[in-house]
Amino acid sequence: MNHALHPLASDPRHTRGRRFAEAPAPTRSDFQRDRDRIVHSTAFRRLVYKTQVFLNHEGDLFRTRLTHSLEVAQLGRSIARSLGLCEDLVEAIALAHDLGHTPFGHAGQDALHACMQGHGGFEHNLQSLRVVDVLEERYPAFDGLNLCFETREGILKHCSRAHAQVLELAEPGGVGQRFLAGTAPSLEAQLCNLADEIAYNAHDVDDGVRSGLITLEQVASVPLFDRFMREALAAHPRLQGRRLLFESIRLMLSAQVYDVIDATRAAVLAAGVQHRDEVAGAGVLVRFSAGMRAESTELKRFLFQNLYRHPQVEQSMDDARQVVRELFAAYVAEPPAALSRRDGDTAERAVADYIAGMTDRYAISAHQQMGGQLRFEPAAVTGG
Repeated sequence: MNHALHPLASDPRHTRGRRFAEAPAPTRSDFQRDRDRIVHSTAFRRLVYKTQVFLNHEGDLFRTRLTHSLEVAQLGRSIARSLGLCEDLVEAIALAHDLGHTPFGHAGQDALHACMQGHGGFEHNLQSLRVVDVLEERYPAFDGLNLCFETREGILKHCSRAHAQVLELAEPGGVGQRFLAGTAPSLEAQLCNLADEIAYNAHDVDDGVRSGLITLEQVASVPLFDRFMREALAAHPRLQGRRLLFESIRLMLSAQVYDVIDATRAAVLAAGVQHRDEVAGAGVLVRFSAGMRAESTELKRFLFQNLYRHPQVEQSMDDARQVVRELFAAYVAEPPAALSRRDGDTAERAVADYIAGMTDRYAISAHQQMGGQLRFEPAAVTGG
């Protein structure tokens, strides 16, 4: 650790431990060890070829799930340091939070969930947990990465009640319990949730303008962005183009980071919590101020209406869903040789695991090999 931990922070010396006991590492804390295992995992490497907003093959400079995860980790660590939270835990959660995402972003996830109706459905947060608990095959003594409870809790950002009940049966008092009890996760997990939102709003503006699907003038209609674009121009009157875009986003990110730090400190003080064990019952404490929350929500609404629902976007989303649906049907009928089915899994769950692990380009190639004729158009977007 490189800074003093706040009394409410998660301390690796007091972790709730791993599902399979292991001797501690001599030079790393348990949360540092989790981060390292995530970075070396197969699922993490695949993120470089998975959609964030723009399909991976559409341009080298657009974000992927990998670069998004790195940006979330950077923002998370910066905020954690100011708040005295555990940076290593924040980084581990941030780097792992999208490991279960399907190819083609949310379009792929929606299609796979529809295919899995009647078979338990598909939730990408639950799939991320499944990746680190079961699907990674690296160690001789256990499946998965055998991460600490705190890391696993943070990875499971959302979970339906039905799935939480299944998790609770398998692991009483484990990571599913808080969804049944209505309690909050660690402050580090809360921070990753908010850093995720901050990151994707900012980089979706960047990638959206770069793609030409939205303009700088359109984004300036959003008060949050307009305020910082005006600030950038006040300091640099001749600024224009990409430099104006980048400086406006930089100022907006900085302001949101400072807002989270101040609002969270105020929330912690108002809640009166004194120890990390009290965090669960205190509700969400890592937050925006009310004003910044409203402005951030307005920016998100703008992106949804103008970028994610762009006509060109809608077409590519339809294409992506078709690829996933047809791959699913084909693999259930005739499982490929590379597909492995674990004890207790249905054929459909095994196929969902297989497709969710695909990169965009692998899924497109597999679809073409089975006779698919779709050709994705440039600037294909599938959601933030």
